[in-house]
Parts: sequence; C-alpha cells; structure tokens
Amino acid sequence: MSKIKASELELRDKLVYVGRTAKVVKGGRRFNFSAIVVVGDGNGHVGYGLGKASEVVDAVTKATEAAKKNIFKVQLQGTTVPHEVIGKFGAAKVLIRPATPGTGVIAAGGVRAILELAGVQDVLTKVSVHLIRITPLKQLFVVCLLWKILRQLLLVVAYLSKKLCAVSRFVALV
Repeated sequence: MSKIKASELELRDKLVYVGRTAKVVKGGRRFNFSAIVVVGDGNGHVGYGLGKASEVVDAVTKATEAAKKNIFKVQLQGTTVPHEVIGKFGAAKVLIRPATPGTGVIAAGGVRAILELAGVQDVLTKVSVHLIRITPLKQLFVVCLLWKILRQLLLVVAYLSKKLCAVSRFVALV
C-alpha cells in the first residue's frame, strides 16, 4: 500500500477519549493526560492516534498529528462494508456486519467514530468489551482492533478483485 498524504485530504477529527493519570510526588500529585483522536475524510480514508502530555490541549494536538500519520484507505461497498468480520485483539472482540441502506451506523464509542469518519453509513456492530468501564489502554486496543479489521477488509477485497480479474482473463482466453 502506498503512503497517503494527509495534506491532500479534507480531514475531520473526532476526540474519542481523554484520560487522566496521577503520579504522587513529594509536593502532591502530578497529572498527565492521554487522548485518542480519530481522523477521516468520510470517503474511505481514516486513521487514529494516541497523544500524551501534561495538558489536555497538548495531548489532543499530539494525538491528532499521530492520527494524520496513520491514515489508510478503507474499501467500501456502497454505504456499507463488503462482508461480515469478527476481529479479536486481546480480550476484546468486535463484530462488524453489513446492513441494508437506511439502517445507519449502529455502534458506540471509538467504533462509531472510526466507521463514521471512514464514510460507512450503514453497518451493524457488536463489541464484547463495554466501553463505558474500560481503561484507556483497552479503549485504544478496541480502536486498534477496528483499525486492523478495516485493514483486513481492504486486503480481502483486494485479493478477491485480483481473483476476479484473473478469472475474467482466463474466461476471455477460452
């Protein structure tokens, strides 16, 4: 896959998570913040990033820059995904299923953010890990999982399209 330049796309960003950690030092507590941001153009390009800093604004800025460096293309079939996929990453499981036009995005949390910014309009999802009581690290893993699933979809569709091209060339020769 070729590298996609973020400067050539009209990207929107969505803040998925902001977390606070505290370190107890001699003078009291020292706080640090982490942020997860998803960027996408709504036309099949999406990426995510994690940023950490001592201020929320700096963490969000770092996460946005990291997300712009991790952009990849997602293959869509109309307004939905090409086929059903079950992905596993650690303890988390995500099911992504195509839906009929008009269904909408039935998802929550980081999954919804990635799918909407990728341009998916009709999809059904199920996440086995509840995102409300999840640690920041697991939240990132769920986002990573969805990212890997979308990459899998891209590779499967590319593989199938190559197979169809090979079959059509073979039929044309016969």
